[in-house]
Amino acid sequence: MSVTIYHNPKCSKSRATLQLLEQNGIEAKVVEYLSDTPSAAELKDILGKLGLGPRDILRKKEAKEEGIADELDGDALIKEMVARPRTIERPIVVNNNKARLGRPPEQVLEII
Repeated sequence: MSVTIYHNPKCSKSRATLQLLEQNGIEAKVVEYLSDTPSAAELKDILGKLGLGPRDILRKKEAKEEGIADELDGDALIKEMVARPRTIERPIVVNNNKARLGRPPEQVLEII
């Protein structure tokens, strides 16, 4: 099983999700996405696995603070999110061809 968590150690939900994985015997590859940001292609792939669009994983408060225009969508929004990774919702757990947001953390168990 190849599990990756896009993680922000300062986020309580992200820490709880990582702890939940560990409690279930899952050794995940931890990607601290604020410093090791996925590329636009990687983010598109993650969105496909989530079954969501970019606006669905956009942190609205942070997007507003970063000046990301409300009318952006698709590739333009993905480009902005990659340039400003704090606007990406977290945590995201990927297991092969499936992914889930860890909000609530227990949601990630659906793909394990």
